[in-house]
Amino acid sequence: MSSFIMNTHCMAGEIIPLSVGFVKDKPVGNHTPKSPIEIPVVYIDDYSLSFESIHSDYILIIKDADGEVVYTAVVYSTMTQVTLPSILFGEYQLSLVPFASTYYYMGYIEL
Repeated sequence: MSSFIMNTHCMAGEIIPLSVGFVKDKPVGNHTPKSPIEIPVVYIDDYSLSFESIHSDYILIIKDADGEVVYTAVVYSTMTQVTLPSILFGEYQLSLVPFASTYYYMGYIEL
């Protein structure tokens, strides 16, 4: 008889809808991508961002309504949570840029 343990990890909060954009100053190349880009799942609960347990290393960039960067951080693949500064209030653009990538993920959050 074989048995297995299923690891379930419940994330609190709501999912941040993300879209994919491409970095303009990096060449995309002359080939067709071999597989589609998989968008990460990120949750927000108050000032806490939660990431799936398996993800790439990212640069997290938070911009205000004027497009000014108000917060940046490195989110390593071993991290599952990032706490944003509690001084932020309002709607912000969130970007996740994988290291050495030609694309990024973008969404909006309300704090």
